[in-house]
This record gives sequence, C-alpha cells and structure tokens, in this order.
Amino acid sequence: MTTKKIRLKERDAIIQSLRAGVTPKVGIQHIQVGRINEIKALYQDIERIIDGGAAFRLIIGDYGSGKTFFLSVIRAIALERKLVTINADLSPDRRIHASGGQARNLYAELMRNLSTRNKPDGNALTSVVERFITEIRKEADQKELDVTAVIRNKLSFMSDLVGGYDFSKVIECYWLGHENEDEHLKTNAIRWLRAEYTTKTEAKKDLGVRTIINDASFYDSLKLLSLFVRQAGYTGLLVNLDEMVNIYKLNSTQARTSNYEQILRILNDCLQGSAEYLGFFLGGTPEFLLDPRKGLYSYEALQSRLAENMFAKRSGVIDYSSPALHLPSLTPEELYILLKNLRHVFAEGDPKKYLLPDEALKAFLSHCNEKIGETYFRTPRHTIKAFLDMLALLEQDPTSDWSQHLTYVTIEQERPCDMDMPESNNLHDLSDFRL
Repeated sequence: MTTKKIRLKERDAIIQSLRAGVTPKVGIQHIQVGRINEIKALYQDIERIIDGGAAFRLIIGDYGSGKTFFLSVIRAIALERKLVTINADLSPDRRIHASGGQARNLYAELMRNLSTRNKPDGNALTSVVERFITEIRKEADQKELDVTAVIRNKLSFMSDLVGGYDFSKVIECYWLGHENEDEHLKTNAIRWLRAEYTTKTEAKKDLGVRTIINDASFYDSLKLLSLFVRQAGYTGLLVNLDEMVNIYKLNSTQARTSNYEQILRILNDCLQGSAEYLGFFLGGTPEFLLDPRKGLYSYEALQSRLAENMFAKRSGVIDYSSPALHLPSLTPEELYILLKNLRHVFAEGDPKKYLLPDEALKAFLSHCNEKIGETYFRTPRHTIKAFLDMLALLEQDPTSDWSQHLTYVTIEQERPCDMDMPESNNLHDLSDFRL
C-alpha cells in the first residue's frame, strides 16, 4: 500500500461518488483492482488503433458489476497513449440510430465529453482544432505557403468520404476566423463540429456548407473525426458508449432493429479494416447481448459475429480476443484488496487515520458472504456503499465498536442505473480466502 497522501478534494470526490452509486471521475487509480487480463486485451486494442487499425468491443456485465468503472480505466489508458476519447451514456433521447434527433443528440454529447491528455475532463474539441491550426501554420511558415492552401491539401483526402468536403471547409472557416479575429465565425465552426446546427439553411448562411451533422451522418462523422485528430497530432479516437441497455429497452421493434443494424455496420467496419484510427467500446448488460427476442442475439447477423467461442466455453476458459468481453466476478482476494484501497482513500492516504483494522475487513467480507451470498461478488456496488457508510459512521463516532456496526450491514438487491466497480476472475468460496 502506497503511503502517498491523497488530496482532500480528490478523496471527497471518490467517496461521495461511490456512496452515491456512480463512478468517480477522478482518482480511479487509487481503487482499481484486478482486471489484468481484460486490461491487457483492451490495451492491445488501443495499440491496434494507434497503428492505424480499428477495434470493437462489447463490455458485458450485470448492473453494478464494473462496466462503467472498467471503461473509465481504459479511457485513462487511452489518454496516456495520446488518443482523443469521447464518451456518453445512451438514454431515451440519445441513441446511435434515429430519425428524431436522438443520434444527433448523442453525437453532441460525445463532443461535449471529448477529452485529451491535457484536458481529460472534456470540452477539448476547440483545443484539438487549435492544435491542428498550430501544426498547419508551422508547416506553412516552413514551406512559405498559404495556410489555407495547406489546410486544403492536408484534408483533401476527406473529400472522398461522406461529409468530408464540408468537414474540411468548416475547419478552413475556423482558420479564417482565427486569422481575421472573427470570434463569431470561429464559434460557428465549433458549433457545426459539435452538431449544434439543426438546419442546413442556417449552416449554409453562417459557414457556406451544404450539410450538417445529423442522425443520418452520426457514424460517418465519427470516422471523419478519427482521421482529423490524426492530422492534429493525436494517435487516434476512442469512442466509449455506456448504458447500451437503453436500446434493448426500446418498445419499437423497428427502432431496435435499426440500432442493431448500425452496430452491425460499425462492427463490420472495425473487423474488416474499413475504419482507421478508431475504436468503439460499448458497455451493456447480459440481456442486451443474449436475449433472443430483444437483445443483440435477436439479430442473426450480430449473433453469428458475437457468439461465444465454443472451444473456450467447453474448456472453461475466457477468450479475451472475442468482440464480446464478459466481465467476471470479483474474487474474495480482490474484494479484500478493494476494501483496503477504500479504507486508504477514506483516510486520505494516511495509515495513521485508518478507522478499521485488517481483521475488520475480513469480518466484513465474512458477514457479507453469510448474509448475502455470492451476489456481493458479482455486483459489488452496494457492498462498497455499505462499507463506506460504515466508515462514515466510524468517522463521526470513533469510539464506537466496528463489530457492532456489522450487525446492521445489509446489501440492497435492486437494480438501479448502471455504475460499476472493478472485478476479476473466478468466484471462490470464502473458505479459500487467504490474507
């Protein structure tokens, strides 16, 4: 256990997020445990993206099982590898295929959450465009060329792609606004890139382009963005979409099928090499994948591509190269380490401030195993909340006996909106647990 102190602001953000049942936006390195093989597999995907390839993964797990947290860990790794990351949760008004603006809404949300290593908290789109302009100006000065001409030359390859001509023209407009100190023109260019224009007429008036980013161009625009960020000096684009179960929940069979067809298109492009410098990691529940009536398995083409490796299944092993990566349960050892990490964070990284001894952690695990059973291994969200709630009481009354608090620990079994914590491989009996 590291003795490095944790800032109070970071500590509070972690604890408050976990007690509220959501994934922390900061400090995930303090609580991450396990997931070694899964992280290695997705790290290889990131390297494939950097090399000019594409990646597609479904991250499958129960509510509270670790999907959102795991996606956050992978996102942090991607930022360190100089990828641009975009992430969003699907919802009733945000999905990947629609005709009523829901896909445009999702794209706009992705752009708001666009992050780079220097701006990991989102709203980095303008910074990416500025970096591209800076690189272009350097090249233009070295070659004594006009900046506009260099921009057109750099982005000329986009003209052959859907929406590519107008995309490059909008970047050119941003440069003209920069050169002429026209903030309004620069703002309009960023608005277009963020999919904030709702009519082509308004976009043509402001920027002289004939198209806008809308429902129909959702995926094509992401492919253009992945190529553009490469020109800006980044290594690729990673798209994280969580709460994919919202597609499964759509009442309309036609709407679900249209979204599944979009997923199939993305999957085919990534596996066949049609997409470049682009990765998609999608978080969903088992029913979203496996339900033969409403899930991805209801669409035959997807079922054949996402079916589990039968050789791995028969051998009782996990195929980490499969497009569908199922997150296994926490082992008792990993849950114990997680509780130690949480205790460490709660104490701001100072062992002298620990509110519980090591034996209390084991007693807590034993209590959970006896009262709840294996559920707390599969979906540790509520176990973590209960543990932090107990620490909060001990912080308020340090003289109280932690063993007495254990008798009041209960773990809720409802299935709320998805927040996830890390887990690892096989579920073991607690009798095999060793400290």
